Amino acid sequence: MQFIALTSIGIEHLLAEELEQAGVTLGKQSVGSVRFETDNSTAQRICMMTRFATRIMLLIDESEEISNKDALYKFARFQAWQDWFGPTQTFAIEFNGTNTELKNTQFSGLVIKDGVVDYFNDLYEQRPNVDKSEPNIRIIAKLNRDKCALYIDYSGPRLSDRGYRTKQGKAPIREHLAAALVKRSGWLDDITQPLFDPCCGSGTLLIEAAGMANNAPTNTDREFAFKRLPSFRKAKFDIVKAELKEQQQDNNLWLVGSDIDSKLVEVAEQNADRAGVSNTIKFKQGDANQLRSIAKRPGVVISNLPYGERIGSMAELVNLHRNMGVAFKKYFPNWKLALLGTDDSLFKLLKLSREKRYKFKNGPLDAEFNLYELNERQVNQNERATGLNYEGSSAFANRVKKNKQALKSWLKKEQVTAYRVYDADIPEYNVAVDVYNDCAVIFEYAAPKEIEDDVAQKRLQDVITLTAQQLNIEPENIAVKVRKRQKGEAQYTSMDKQNRFEIVEEFGAKFKVNLFDYLDTGLFLDHRLARRYIQENANGKRVLNLFAYTGSVSVHAALGGAKAVTTVDMSKTYLKWAEENFALNELKNTRFRFEQADCLKWLEYAQGQYDLIFLDPPTFSNSKRMKEAFDVQRDHIQLLTWIKNILSPNGTLVFSNNKRGFKMDEVALIGLGLKADNISEKTLSPDFKRNKQIHNSWLITHG
Repeated sequence: MQFIALTSIGIEHLLAEELEQAGVTLGKQSVGSVRFETDNSTAQRICMMTRFATRIMLLIDESEEISNKDALYKFARFQAWQDWFGPTQTFAIEFNGTNTELKNTQFSGLVIKDGVVDYFNDLYEQRPNVDKSEPNIRIIAKLNRDKCALYIDYSGPRLSDRGYRTKQGKAPIREHLAAALVKRSGWLDDITQPLFDPCCGSGTLLIEAAGMANNAPTNTDREFAFKRLPSFRKAKFDIVKAELKEQQQDNNLWLVGSDIDSKLVEVAEQNADRAGVSNTIKFKQGDANQLRSIAKRPGVVISNLPYGERIGSMAELVNLHRNMGVAFKKYFPNWKLALLGTDDSLFKLLKLSREKRYKFKNGPLDAEFNLYELNERQVNQNERATGLNYEGSSAFANRVKKNKQALKSWLKKEQVTAYRVYDADIPEYNVAVDVYNDCAVIFEYAAPKEIEDDVAQKRLQDVITLTAQQLNIEPENIAVKVRKRQKGEAQYTSMDKQNRFEIVEEFGAKFKVNLFDYLDTGLFLDHRLARRYIQENANGKRVLNLFAYTGSVSVHAALGGAKAVTTVDMSKTYLKWAEENFALNELKNTRFRFEQADCLKWLEYAQGQYDLIFLDPPTFSNSKRMKEAFDVQRDHIQLLTWIKNILSPNGTLVFSNNKRGFKMDEVALIGLGLKADNISEKTLSPDFKRNKQIHNSWLITHG
């Protein structure tokens, strides 16, 4: 009988070795799969003991002449389906692949279904029913150009789901991939040595290691698909199952796992208990930033290191890898390291030379598994005390320190708790650094084309470390917004939100900001003085805030005594945020209105009169009100034409935008009967004086 075993990309060789040791005849090895020949009992044994396969399928037949619908139908129609199931059983079709004629997998699946049903109608005058959710038999068809193979699902549900994980961490690793890492680590060559996972999460790596060391079968207590085949004999199966359990050992193992999350440690303990290995693994709470020796004799450190599964978490990762690199050399001499990660630039922070590298797929992510030997040369290699990459890093550190000192008296006087401390002051360090209470946001500007990505990455890592040092801010409180091109499927991988909020103050107003979950934080710091102008001039006036974002201008207007405040934005999320900012400042009035609308459409049909209007449109935007995408340079006069209709005779418009090199069309403005006073310089607070072009601002009134 011919079978195919499926697995993840990168561990096909391990699967092939495992199958060969099980006594099968190996066939073709492809990306993510290995073919083999064996008998029923051995195939069943493999399903119960495999560490690396995710699915086993039994080959029915294959053809290299499936070019169209008719050929596919005949191929399915003339198989001996009664050998695999009967007309009273249910079945489902799983179809993969296309060619020039068969372009729709759903249609191709229906063609095979028709062939199967017609076969049973002709033979029994009775047809089996389709059950897509829980069929008795699942037929799998794989088409590659004109070559089509038909399989029966032999193993059933994914073999990597061992059944002991009911809960897992944020970045789980599949059990079969965890087993592959244990195998590649070399620990199994001497299971008497310690095995330590400093970022153990839900314990998968150590649980798999314990099972492998003790030769424990992986899947003896599940319902396999082969049990529903006519060839299944329960007595023979029970014998194979008993033999596997008899081969299980009870070795004295030295396995230790730690994680900073105490709840995950509890989950790991529960998972180990369900897997029957709780007595061989010691789990404890511990911070990987503060590693210490765990044994007097050397062993293996194995871990699936944290990656950026949360937006803005890069500072924590940089700090973690640097700290781990130092700790490994100090507390783990002569140990071996086996570390999985997704970012080579973070591995470089360990300051270690790897011995081997393996590439894997961890779900949709490209991952690499690096092996290190902490020999005397590695441990004793000289390293600058700072561990920083460039001589210019000290210049960046000094500039941050100098800027912070220069702003000190102003911050205290104005009681401002959110401000910019650095803005690309040094060309080589092309970032902005904003402080929010005891947190910081680092925003990386796009690096010039002539700067290599590796260089920009290393400089950014220096920026993160030095920002934490100079501002005395913990790395976990630093959000990093990186403009980095994602590779492959990583760009489609969703990031977890931290949902961390800070409350900051300016000129008596309080605002909720989110530093980690969005590109912007909820408060544009460079508009601080424009907001103060609104507050100082809003008393008794009807105020309109367009493209309002989270409503910070509206809050200042309300605090300034505005008679009415209308807040308009297209985003329901931002308007809700604006309402929360109003509640934070205990502002409640029926004349404080929030309207969800496309501001351009709203303006075109707006009625009424407003005494004070704040308008800060985007530089570019798609809008149904424009023939083309909105461009603030091209379309600002159209915008101001609409504004004129609702600006009261003695009213004032505060017009602002962030387009570099923006030019006001003064001739067209005069034609509208409006006049403008450029106040850009006056709206730059001390923390933004270094960047004169961060925004443009005008006061516009009737002429």
